[in-house]
Amino acid sequence: MNEQKIQIKKFAVPLTNAALLAVWLWLYRAVYPYLKVIFTAQEFRTNQIILVGVLVLIFIQIRKGELRPRLEALPQLYSLALILALGSSVLYLLIERYLAVNTFSASLFGLASYGLLGLWMRPRDWRQGLPTALLLVGALPFGEHLQTFVGYPLRVLTATIVQNGLGAIGVHSMSVDTILVFESGFSKIDLPCSGIKSLWTGGLFLLAATWIERRTINFRWLLIALGMAILLLAANLGRVAALVLVGQVGGWGDLAAMLHVPLGVLGFIGACAATLWMLRWVGSSQGQVNPNLYTEETSLARPVWLAPGLGGIVLIMALLYVPRPQTAYAQPELNWHLPTELEATPWALTSQERKWLDSGGVEAASRWRFDWRGLSGSMLFVTSTDWRAQHSPEHCFEVYGLSTNSSETFLVTPDFPIKLLSLGSSKLSGSLSAAYWLQSAQQTTDDYATRIWADLAPQKQRWVLVTVLFDQEIDPQESEAQALYMALRSTVFTTLKGGQSP
Repeated sequence: MNEQKIQIKKFAVPLTNAALLAVWLWLYRAVYPYLKVIFTAQEFRTNQIILVGVLVLIFIQIRKGELRPRLEALPQLYSLALILALGSSVLYLLIERYLAVNTFSASLFGLASYGLLGLWMRPRDWRQGLPTALLLVGALPFGEHLQTFVGYPLRVLTATIVQNGLGAIGVHSMSVDTILVFESGFSKIDLPCSGIKSLWTGGLFLLAATWIERRTINFRWLLIALGMAILLLAANLGRVAALVLVGQVGGWGDLAAMLHVPLGVLGFIGACAATLWMLRWVGSSQGQVNPNLYTEETSLARPVWLAPGLGGIVLIMALLYVPRPQTAYAQPELNWHLPTELEATPWALTSQERKWLDSGGVEAASRWRFDWRGLSGSMLFVTSTDWRAQHSPEHCFEVYGLSTNSSETFLVTPDFPIKLLSLGSSKLSGSLSAAYWLQSAQQTTDDYATRIWADLAPQKQRWVLVTVLFDQEIDPQESEAQALYMALRSTVFTTLKGGQSP
């Protein structure tokens, strides 16, 4: 009889753990298609290289026995790991319901899963492996989303500080908008120059150094991370100020273009070196860790009710999962009164294009072929109250085999910025020109960050993404092209205002 009970227990424990893991994986079922794209698509090669490096690091730790969960035993009641697993899962449900940013959902999946593994690991090993888990999460393309959500206010703050600094030395003619646009493009305080990309890369460096130096993530470590962030932001601020002084105030545009990359690299290296010094200094000041300090944690309770209880909670979460509702694609409801001088012929969208728009939550989409004062091409209006529906035209052009040779911001008027593109293809002997902007009834911008932040307002607005693709390479800043932009802007404004003139 005892042998029979032992046999039943021998099979019951793995089956219980397998059932818990199966329910867990089902909870995060919405994340897997996104992860497949991230780790297979060519445009995420940098993230894939980072992933391979982190996987090698994890393999080394497994070989050393530091990250080996004991899945043959029942889960242990380890409060920190349990809080991370359940807390991240709750945040995942909220983000999926109200925000629907895939990178954030995937990162929470990684953190929550590491918390779940902590129920089968020695607490000390689990804590020491946390930097590696964070590195694995950091392999996701956080740069783009952080640049969008955090980079927008940060770049405005950077421009404001630079403006105040210039005013303090007697340069009062430089406005925040002038600094933000900086027409030459190389020192424009845009998303890549907001400091967010260096923060992301610096964070990966800090996590890797933490693992190599075998430091613990604690309050002192958080102070080091804060110090590194301050150093990186200060280096970026100094770089932008130097470029504005040299390029716009001094008028040495070529010199500013030459200094753009070296200043960024030197600032990043200096911040990383200072961070490594702080990490080693704090580690040496803490002295040796007593190996017996964590012996009592190896005997944490493994109650029989924990696995089924946790599985029940996860199952309830999975059943409560509700994705963010999307607006179904519909035929254009807006009545576009195009300028009489513009010869426009409707160009129907294909069934595949309609399907793609439907998945993005577009309210309406209208496309035309046009002729305007000797210029010809096509234009597309995409209307939605959801920023996710208005994809970057650069990515859309790539689908049709057109690569972006250059991109710059151009001010048609002081309050009308647009993005100008030069497009190329192996099938074309020359290049094509394009322009786009985003427009609501209140403002016009070429900046996706501005569009996204507008979505956070309690009262959502209707926005239109206007994309113009010319049939040939032109000077998109010439007067006839500018007249076209102004006419289309007036059309969109009048339509969104319900027929009122701008």
